[in-house]
Amino acid sequence: MPYFDHSATTPLHPEVLNLIHRLNKDAFGNPSSTHRFGKSSRVFIETARKQMADGIGCSPYEIIFTGGGTESNNLVLWNILFQKRKHIITSAIEHPAVLDVIRHLKEFGVTATILPVDRSGRVLLNKVHDAITKDTGLITIMAANNETGVIQPIQEISQIAKRHHIPFHSDGVQTLGKIPVSVNELGVDMMSFSAHKFYGPKGVGALYIKKEIKLKPHIIGGGQERNLRAGTENISGIAGLGLAAKLSAKHQREREKHLSTLATQFHNNLNDVYPEAVFNSSIDFGLPGIVNVTLPNVTSDIMLIHLDMKGFAVSSGSACSSGIVKPSPVLKAMGVSNAMNIRTLRISFGRDNTLSEVDELTHAIEDILKKHGR
Repeated sequence: MPYFDHSATTPLHPEVLNLIHRLNKDAFGNPSSTHRFGKSSRVFIETARKQMADGIGCSPYEIIFTGGGTESNNLVLWNILFQKRKHIITSAIEHPAVLDVIRHLKEFGVTATILPVDRSGRVLLNKVHDAITKDTGLITIMAANNETGVIQPIQEISQIAKRHHIPFHSDGVQTLGKIPVSVNELGVDMMSFSAHKFYGPKGVGALYIKKEIKLKPHIIGGGQERNLRAGTENISGIAGLGLAAKLSAKHQREREKHLSTLATQFHNNLNDVYPEAVFNSSIDFGLPGIVNVTLPNVTSDIMLIHLDMKGFAVSSGSACSSGIVKPSPVLKAMGVSNAMNIRTLRISFGRDNTLSEVDELTHAIEDILKKHGR
């Protein structure tokens, strides 16, 4: 079954899978123990820390391991409670792991400015500047959107944040392995990552914290991860993340080219068979391999059901629950009408997809539109 939902999750890289299997058997010692079994486990964790750091261009000391991108985002956001300045600037297209947390923080007196985006899905720099107040204690803008793949002007936003001495966090979950990531070049103070988005295991992530930034723990107990994330470490998961990060960085250029080729072919194919298609993803500043497209003649739930029956796994541009299609807040923020919003698909290609699979997907969509489009 051709899988075109890599923005949701990626399959484990075979080398990562082999490493996890081996460590689940052999690396059972507690990494905090001083005997040889514990020391052996510690080596795998610190190796992974260096691999992750090398993958994004920072010091290993600046990496802590978490349970995923959601936890990493939460750790950053809840720290606003310990600051004097309690105003957050974010965007309308952030992941719920940012926007929903901010809604909860309001109960504790935290205020927020949620910036609009233009029709391409990008934050306007003048809006960032205008939103800053004397109480702004954090700016958090995602590096690239999970639904559209649109890349934000992170370097420019970081410059604005620095001029006003405001910590800047970015959700980088969708980036690693698709585009080059250098936290120093981007200028971010903190950045979140999740292993299962770059062919690593689920349930493990990383947070880059610039050495000058001081945070308080969200999970309290032992002294693991620089006293910032208590709990005995998931050794095999962390090692899998490290190897996945290393492989993603190593093959980034060839993978970027491959994903771009697949997306371009699909774009051209669909334009040929269905000129009415409206593309919401950007070629100029979008992640390679993500295509967000509106098909005006059929709702996304119908399309998803029939594509699945034909053996194709894609996702909707909308949140579909209990048979009810709801408009995507991301597309809504971009000015897409509710009627078109619920007729949108997200196709996200991966390392194992082929051009022939792209052609097969196009033919399947064409067939469904002929039979069920209205």
